[in-house]
Formats: sequence, C-alpha cells, structure tokens
Amino acid sequence: MRSAIGIDLGGTFIKGALVDETGKILYKEEIPTIAMRGAPDILDRIYRLVLRLSAPEGMAPRKIEGVGIGIPGFIDDRTGTAIEVVNLGWRNVAIRGPLRTKLDKPVYLDNDANVAALGEAWVGAGRNRDTAICITLGTGVGGGIILNGKVLRGVTVMAGEIGHMVLEPDGALCNCGHRGCLETVSSATGVVRLAKEALQAGIKSIMDPEDLTSADVFVALEKGDEVAKHVILHATDTLGRALGILANVINPEVMVIGGGMAKAGDALFVPLREAFERYALQRAAKACDIVPAILGNDAGVVGAANLALFP
Repeated sequence: MRSAIGIDLGGTFIKGALVDETGKILYKEEIPTIAMRGAPDILDRIYRLVLRLSAPEGMAPRKIEGVGIGIPGFIDDRTGTAIEVVNLGWRNVAIRGPLRTKLDKPVYLDNDANVAALGEAWVGAGRNRDTAICITLGTGVGGGIILNGKVLRGVTVMAGEIGHMVLEPDGALCNCGHRGCLETVSSATGVVRLAKEALQAGIKSIMDPEDLTSADVFVALEKGDEVAKHVILHATDTLGRALGILANVINPEVMVIGGGMAKAGDALFVPLREAFERYALQRAAKACDIVPAILGNDAGVVGAANLALFP
C-alpha cells in the first residue's frame, strides 16, 4: 500500500506522520520548532524527521511517494517558497528545493489551514463529500475550501482566507491591516476582546477580565451571564453571516468547524446554525450540514500527506 509523509509546521511544534493511502496514520512524531534557530536548522530537522518517519522503530522501512508540508503563512507554490511566515520570522524562504534535493522525493507545500481542511475532507468530518468548507476557530479564523477532493488555492494561493472577510468595516483593527475582519469578532481572540470591552464599559457580569479566555465566556454563558450571551450571539451571528455568503457562492455539502472554540458544542453550533439559515439562500442552507471537526491535531499531517499521495 502506498504511503507518504505529512508535516505540519507550527510556531511551537513540528508534527509529522507516516500516512497510508486510506488516510490511516501508521506512525507519528512531534518535535519542537525552536524558531529562533532559523530556517536552515528547521529544514534540517524536518529532513531528519522525514527519515525517521520513513523507517519507524520496530517497523520495516517504507518507500514513500513524497512529502507534504503545511506552512503557517503565505506560500508561492510555483517556486516552493514560504513568502511570509510571521510566527517563524520567515520571509522568502526556499523550502521545496532544499528538501527535494536532500530527500530525492517530491515535496509539496500548502497553507496549514488548507492542509487541515484537506485532512477533514478526506477522512474526517467532511468524508465522502465532494464540496466542503473547513473553518478553524482559534487565535484567528483559518479556512480551506475543498472542491472535488482538491484544495481551491487561487492564483496566489490565497483562496480560503475566510478570517479576513471584512464584515464590520468600522470594527476592530485586524493584524492584516484592515478593520472588522471576521477573525476580529468570531475567533477565540475576538470573543475575548468583545467580552473585555463590555466589562471595561462597566456592564455587570460574573466574568473576570484578568486572564479571560473564550472558554470562560462559554462557561459564563451556561450560567446565564448576559454579557456572555450578547458576546456569543454577536460572534455566531457574524460567523453565520460569513458562512451564509460562502454557501451562496460555493454551495458546499458540508462546513466543518474546528479549533478550540468548537469544543463548546451546542453553545456554539446551535446559534451558529440559526444565524447561517438567516443569511444563506434557503436552498443552499438546506443542502449544507454544519458539523464539528473530528481529526483534532492530526488534521494537518493527514492533509499534508494527501498532497503527496494525490498530487
């Protein structure tokens, strides 16, 4: 059976896995990124990680089809270069060339949100659906669009940047330089910002602004806190509007929601689905399920391996 290596490069850890053509993880390993050592050191350790994954201890060495890598930033797929990776301090770092030369295997790159979406669409919550949109609600809002089993990339590999849809033009400043992007409202960071702004305005709440997290806001919601209720309704309404726009344009079969906020369960999904139905065309909404992601931290390595297995 064919297999490939999937690498999920993060700011803190590098995850890697040996994955077969059914999407099953045969072996996986995680190493620290140690970003301050620079790109050459990271690429060298990715190379050595690939070698270990190709011949796991206690298993026969595997002949791999290639290596797929999810990059947390902007890439140029034509040149195999990471154009900008903010959390690693990278600009215009060649990735494909050096690794392909050392490994003598094909190397494929994509944005980390795209490979996570590909993993969920392949063997996760979007399995057996031709058209899927995957959204990750974390520090920001990541997204990936899967059409007929392939990632929609766009001419500069910028398709799927769902978090930077401007939905509140006079809203909070986003890291991208625009105001009112979706992730300023509906990410975990956005939810905390909205809650803190309400508390700073003196609105009564059981929440403590010190060390506040989005999970704390959902806990307060369960206890009937009005500020938490207002914040979550604002966040889910805004996200539902974004998903409604996407449904009208893409007409997907499923939207998969992952990331830390998805752990809130019905407290997130019930108002989100209600908002989605308010904004999407009825026929598009009826054809689309909104479901939680199921692969967790494995989505990135599985999706990255898919790049090499089914280029």
